[in-house]
Amino acid sequence: MADQELDARGLNCPLPILRAKKALNGMSSGQTLRILATDPGSVKDFQAFAKQTGNQLLESNEASGEYSFLIKKA
Repeated sequence: MADQELDARGLNCPLPILRAKKALNGMSSGQTLRILATDPGSVKDFQAFAKQTGNQLLESNEASGEYSFLIKKA
């Protein structure tokens, strides 16, 4: 269960990343954020985002054109 959830469905890059970044800024270290997105490009974006920011991408799933990511704040 994520500490916080962000619905970025219907948004195109870079909006899901920007919204996730903003949400993570307001969270404590060790907390998790689940992001829901529909942009296929978000898969690579969130992998790169995790590497660049030092946050941990715990999960990356796709089902019926919807993507779900679970990020743990560093």
